[in-house]
Amino acid sequence: MNVELAQQSKSVPALALAGKVALVTGGGRDIGQACAIALAAKGASVAVSYHTSAHGADETVAQIEDAGGRSMAVSADLAQPDSAKAFVEAVVAEYGHIDTLVNNAGGLVARKTLEEMDLAHWQAVMDLNLTSVFTMTKSCLPHMRENGCIINLASLAGRDGGGPGAVAYATSKGAVMTMTRGLAKELGPKIRVNALCPGMIDTNFHNVFTKDEVRAKVAASTPLKREGTPQEIGELVAFLATDGAGFINGACIDVNGGVAFS
Repeated sequence: MNVELAQQSKSVPALALAGKVALVTGGGRDIGQACAIALAAKGASVAVSYHTSAHGADETVAQIEDAGGRSMAVSADLAQPDSAKAFVEAVVAEYGHIDTLVNNAGGLVARKTLEEMDLAHWQAVMDLNLTSVFTMTKSCLPHMRENGCIINLASLAGRDGGGPGAVAYATSKGAVMTMTRGLAKELGPKIRVNALCPGMIDTNFHNVFTKDEVRAKVAASTPLKREGTPQEIGELVAFLATDGAGFINGACIDVNGGVAFS
């Protein structure tokens, strides 16, 4: 290597996640897609799962590959242990190991009061938001390397109980926060476990389940006077996966523009 080339190589910072492998559940849209792209931008090879968003997952992979990264998408029903395990095994077969798991898959399903709710709805919400965290974490652990990390997507609803008809959703997200704290104790020092608690983020979730006037009211009540973006969540997730976040463990981090404080 000549002197000029050596000097140039020293001036180019190494990507913080080069050589790392990350899994993002629900990586076909919104926050999951933003997380996958942000992790890849820091050098990670990224695998995403999808259940109903095949086209979106393909778009995620395409964006990462077009930028020079490595990515793959796998269909999986994460409420089913065998399906979660198959997803993980496909990733390990392709990339050899796992460093980061982002448990993002989840949703409200529908707004139902307790009186309107039946056991099938309750179980569907729990499976989507909580059982998926269990199945994916359990499936990944045997393949995770030292200094690995798990990042769970909880919600402000897990702190404040959520909006009308969101009791099941808020309960599941509160459980994700508690599971995060328990796993942080159980899996350290090998693996760090943290969670994010987003507030009003500009996603399809709110396009479907939140009225425009409610969104406007929440944005106006936020000190920053706006909704958050999926990219802002993705950037924080990517940071938590780096060594720079090496002493952050068991945290449930609020990302809500200052509308509420833990």
